[in-house]
Amino acid sequence: MSAEDILSQPQPPPDQRVAYGSDPNQFLEVRLPSGKGPHPVLLNIHGGFWRAKYGLAHAGHLCEALRGAGAAVFNIEYRRVGNDGGGWPGTFADIRAAYAYVRQEYSRFHLDVKRLAAMGHSAGGQLALCLAAHESSLSQAISLAGVVDLKKAFALHLSNDAVVEFLGGKPSEVPEHYREADPMEFSVARSRQWLLHGADDDTVPPAFSREYAEQKKKRGERVELVEIANAGHYDLIDPRSEAFKKVKAAVFSALG
Repeated sequence: MSAEDILSQPQPPPDQRVAYGSDPNQFLEVRLPSGKGPHPVLLNIHGGFWRAKYGLAHAGHLCEALRGAGAAVFNIEYRRVGNDGGGWPGTFADIRAAYAYVRQEYSRFHLDVKRLAAMGHSAGGQLALCLAAHESSLSQAISLAGVVDLKKAFALHLSNDAVVEFLGGKPSEVPEHYREADPMEFSVARSRQWLLHGADDDTVPPAFSREYAEQKKKRGERVELVEIANAGHYDLIDPRSEAFKKVKAAVFSALG
């Protein structure tokens, strides 16, 4: 499975689209399961190395599959590098604003906010873990093939130095941005963390999640690592893949 395969698939439409801010990129695609609720809640944060050319549409099948399994799924769009206000810290401010909106509007959507998790794929994994570090009410965070070590992403020049574009410079130039944005640097002590990674991922190497889990466990954080054999970067967000079974299991373990 490649990015082109995912992006070329016709995406199932959401139930509705709601704005959480005034910018055209500040909206959520809402998918609610059948029944009256209250429903467990999943916030999905798409990847794309924080760049504007990659939007939320490619996560449609992932969100639809998890809605079908019983979760209320909110797919977050946000300002990215190339959008006005995108990059750090504007991108992360949008994620926090979307989270606040969902919690505030829980009765409108018949949500059980005590059963809420944030999940991100690739660059979205970094944003999900940042959210867990900054929002004390978020107790479950899931990273799928996440870029969870930004200094390592810089050292490996992932996606033509995408992290430099996102943070506005190299680690030596904007060290405060790396301290603020890098999950490897800060504590995610209040939240249980799930890291899933394909063993055959050649976009974000599995060592990112493996080394993150090792370091964070030493610091006393609650981290569960699931390395999936024969899975690449995009298999984790493809409901047709074998890897998706483990993603689904982690989601519903996190939702309780």
